[in-house]
Amino acid sequence: MENQLQILIVMIIYMGLLIMWGLYQGRKVKTSGDYAIAGRRLPGWVAALSERATGESSWALLGLPGAAYAMGLTEIWTAIGCVLGIITAWVVLAWRLRDEAEKYNVNTFAQYISRKHGETGRQIRIVGSLTIVFFFFFYVGAQFLGGGKTLHTMFDIDARLGMLITAAIIVPYTIYGGFRSVVYTDVIQAIVMIITLVIGPIAGVIYLANHPELYAQSISSALQSAGDSYTSMTGAAQGFGAGLIIAGGFSWFFGYLGGQPQLSMRFMAIKDARHAKKARNIGIIWTVIAYIGALSIGWIGIALFGPAGLDDPEYVMPRVILTLFPPALASILITGAIAAMISTADSLLILSATELSENLLKKDGKKVEKAKKDRSLRRSRLVTALLAVIALAIAYVSPSKLIFTLVSYVWAGIGCTFSVVILLSLFWKKFHGRAALATIIIGLLFTVFWISGGFEQHYRVTENKTTFLVEQEVILPGEQSLFENMEGEKYIASSSFETDLEKAVQEKWTAGEIEEKIPVLVTSYTEKGIPARLLTFLVALFVAVTGTYLLPRKEEKEVETDK
Repeated sequence: MENQLQILIVMIIYMGLLIMWGLYQGRKVKTSGDYAIAGRRLPGWVAALSERATGESSWALLGLPGAAYAMGLTEIWTAIGCVLGIITAWVVLAWRLRDEAEKYNVNTFAQYISRKHGETGRQIRIVGSLTIVFFFFFYVGAQFLGGGKTLHTMFDIDARLGMLITAAIIVPYTIYGGFRSVVYTDVIQAIVMIITLVIGPIAGVIYLANHPELYAQSISSALQSAGDSYTSMTGAAQGFGAGLIIAGGFSWFFGYLGGQPQLSMRFMAIKDARHAKKARNIGIIWTVIAYIGALSIGWIGIALFGPAGLDDPEYVMPRVILTLFPPALASILITGAIAAMISTADSLLILSATELSENLLKKDGKKVEKAKKDRSLRRSRLVTALLAVIALAIAYVSPSKLIFTLVSYVWAGIGCTFSVVILLSLFWKKFHGRAALATIIIGLLFTVFWISGGFEQHYRVTENKTTFLVEQEVILPGEQSLFENMEGEKYIASSSFETDLEKAVQEKWTAGEIEEKIPVLVTSYTEKGIPARLLTFLVALFVAVTGTYLLPRKEEKEVETDK
């Protein structure tokens, strides 16, 4: 209770200062261009730290440590795929996108693609913006849900109240200062994140060596004690199964190749070529350090709590930090982590708002020059406020599983599809607008088909997994027979799988045991297929190349830009 109170006090102070910092930066916003892309005048170090905070916040602090805790060394492939993708983006794409944004004088991601392919620019702008607004709209809702869940877990605050608090933190400065306020608050988050991911593992290694009563006294001994699946780079899988695991982890690479709008906008906003080089160096160094730290925290969690010691693996980082550090210091580190997770919503909100305002509500071309700048800025702020209210309302009334299902399409459907479009737009002169439009549509539809069909991930009770759960004392030896009727059956939806698991144990387990153990069972019985990220990228690439040759190219026309 004392720890919770300290964290809450620190969090209130931290968030208050963060809001004031965001509002201060918003004072410098004078035009819709400032609001949407900070006037393309971001210093390199600001762009780099903002891009890293936006790209990694909840993933680096919750997702990756949680996956490392649950999977052991297997998760290295995911880290390799992500790190190589990020390095490639900074080295190969960042400066080119900055130059292209300046050349075409664009304020949004879809606007760049539409002006690059002027012959079908209007259709690309509408389809691209609608796709981004729709899916990232639910993404914002998911961030509100995640913020509510985090506050509920940490402080036992009602999750719905937590959503309101999350919105109250990020919405004011996002409405007022737009992209500029968002990126400068991201800088603070990135600094706190990297501090946590550096000192956490160092303190963890020292702590383990001096506490012999723990599950293990080092990361290596913890992995060995947890079993073969934790020490194997393929989760003890062989043959085709091992290939799937490697491909699944590495496939994160393809989503970083320019296709994530919230990241590419940071590249486009960099001030000049000199700042782009500085941003590249900072971004790469931050990434390598952060990923090593995130993996290490997950593995330290195994040594502290054992492989089945946590109900929710994604909260291994807060648990590790609270174990390693005095309450005052732990409060600061966890507060920064929570703030980074919550503030991801601001980047997604401003992206959706500017795509809607700049591409769907604002007329392109010379007519824009006649509009008053303050009127355009007011419209941008109004759209941002409206989207925030609607996203919060949807998070309140929609089933959380529906929202997170739609969000699951973002990385493959948008990230990998638009990566193909961006890469070919930059490096292949023959690639044209009709091929780009076909790539966007088919790539997104394929992702929905693959994920909703259970081809990427499904759930199945197996004897080997049940035996492992018995060894980890999640299931008692006499309880194995409870799951025999479910063995071999494939479940596509996690909700139906959870329901059948609960029915199987309801006569033997208490309500508390069901609440505690069912999430562990779901995680353990999850089976991975061919990842949508990899296949979507390949399908989109095939459509783009064949479309370039088979679809007739419309006559190119001059694309007017706002000067």
